[in-house]
Amino acid sequence: MTIKEAFPLFQTVALACALIASLWLCSPAHASDITDIDVRPQPSSTRSKLQQFTDRASELAVSAMGMIGIHYKYGGNNPENGLDCSGLVRYVFKDAWGVNVPRTAAELSRSGQKVDTQDLQPGDLVFYNTLRRSFSHVGIYLGDNKFIHAPRAGATVRIESMDLAYWKARFNGARRISDPEQGDDNHQ
Repeated sequence: MTIKEAFPLFQTVALACALIASLWLCSPAHASDITDIDVRPQPSSTRSKLQQFTDRASELAVSAMGMIGIHYKYGGNNPENGLDCSGLVRYVFKDAWGVNVPRTAAELSRSGQKVDTQDLQPGDLVFYNTLRRSFSHVGIYLGDNKFIHAPRAGATVRIESMDLAYWKARFNGARRISDPEQGDDNHQ
């Protein structure tokens, strides 16, 4: 493998590690965490729902980042043949959580629970009007106002900033798909 071939893999691994580290560093600390160090493993029932969601959402983000560089293909459903925006979302949710989500951006926009911009968490879906109609494009929020998506023909899966004027002007909203392991039934 040449350095040119290895670089996208290295970049993907580095981004995944950075995301996981940032999610770990952002987890809430409690006074007892600092003064009372207990090295015994804790049962999973003592972990907060927020921490469990963060862990599961990071699985989505890592799976999505593994798709960086995959070429765009309209109607594409798998990395081998290419992915479109909703194909990327569908593939990542199936890969990370084993759950089937709707196929189109418009259908996805009616799934899960509405999320306000200030409440976005990694793994949430972000929607844009890119074809002169609402909810015509979808990506997966990664944190830090960044999202991953399959943008258009001739491009590849990549990470973008939601702060860019192009994306700000076209933002339609966000949704959170329930994690099946959490037992939540937050639909619509």
